[in-house]
Amino acid sequence: MLVDSPKLVDSHCHLDYLEDGEELDAVVARAEAAGVGTLVTICTRLSEFERVRAIAGRFERVYCSAGVHPHDADAEGQGDPARLIELAGDDKVIGIGETGLDYYYDNSAREAQRLSFRTHIEASRETGLPLIVHSRDADEDTIEILRSEAGEGAYPGVIHCFTAGRALAEAALELGLYISLSGVVTFKKAEELRAIAKGLPLERILVETDAPYLAPVPVRGKKNEPAYVAHTAAFVAELLGLPAQELARITSENFFRLFAKASPAADG
Repeated sequence: MLVDSPKLVDSHCHLDYLEDGEELDAVVARAEAAGVGTLVTICTRLSEFERVRAIAGRFERVYCSAGVHPHDADAEGQGDPARLIELAGDDKVIGIGETGLDYYYDNSAREAQRLSFRTHIEASRETGLPLIVHSRDADEDTIEILRSEAGEGAYPGVIHCFTAGRALAEAALELGLYISLSGVVTFKKAEELRAIAKGLPLERILVETDAPYLAPVPVRGKKNEPAYVAHTAAFVAELLGLPAQELARITSENFFRLFAKASPAADG
């Protein structure tokens, strides 16, 4: 089931990962045809920022972020917020990240991940742009850093592709953060995630693809793309007992409230 109107937002995708081997014009066109009006393509390494920014610059309704994924904290982790703050001044940059902690793969030293995470939070606090948080198998440390940094001053943000436990969801909500649901919520074994999703305040929910990863049912196993956020949104709407168009309206309004630098003008 695809949503026609109001338009959805894919709040987190990686168009640079879809660029090789497929024309991005077609990817963005399919998203628009599926009722997805706005996309955010996420930066994972500052060394790749110019490529990500160039993609956002090609499309009126595509925005981007500036940040370093925890996987790359050893090589590119930030210890000074100056570069992030500088990039935040770009008209297409609407968020800081993705950043956070990934103890599942441990591709970078945990201390390097924690330092870079705190630096991104400092940049978010300084610029007012939302923090885009990745957390995998690191709930306790993520909660500790989010709370301790909030003691230095509030900052906006979202836990993207939420797959963590209830404690992290509750801590994020207490701090005023949002929760973004991806195709994972549609997976057969995601009962705990669905139980948590049912208890989330409607005014704090976003939807995303994390494309090209984690394609939702009924397209699981395919390369994910922004058009498929409509499947996730339809599933979440049914889970929460809402009409699909109402879920689209709510999540899009939430997005533009959080990512206030993005313009909702064309999104009906």
